[in-house]
Amino acid sequence: MDRRQLIERIKQVAYIQGQFILRSGRKSNYYLDKYLFETCPDILQAIAEEFARFVNDQITLIAGAELGGVALAAATSLLTHKPFVIVRNSRKGYGTTKLIEGRISPTDVVLLVEDIVTTGGQVLEAAEVLHQTGAKVARVVAVIDRMEGARETITNKGLAFDSILTRVDLGINS
Repeated sequence: MDRRQLIERIKQVAYIQGQFILRSGRKSNYYLDKYLFETCPDILQAIAEEFARFVNDQITLIAGAELGGVALAAATSLLTHKPFVIVRNSRKGYGTTKLIEGRISPTDVVLLVEDIVTTGGQVLEAAEVLHQTGAKVARVVAVIDRMEGARETITNKGLAFDSILTRVDLGINS
């Protein structure tokens, strides 16, 4: 699937107009339902192929925050043959009570994948959890940047940031 086809497919299956409250608390007149595009095998594969371009010899691990980043990390892991971990939003009150599911070590260099970024809050929380293990987050890559401050927030924290698409690429005028 080429870039134009990916844009068309994401917009076709996941773009909804209306009045929405985002995770950030902001109001929006559109919503991109990440679960609608992440559960389409053709779109998920195309996204994983895009994420795989950011995996180099230094990257030892792929990470995704629950819940939206899990399918993205798993698909990228399958393509690149790099292991992945899941970063939980909060500790479970049972079992191992870990914030990270999967194996991670202080020597790992991580590609942190994210679905949609608005302010960057959730991905920064995930990056902090990864940093607490001693691992290095080499880069954060999102499927879609809504262009509402995430890039600036993430890079101001010293992290490299890229997105596969932006709302402008999708033809959305906030």
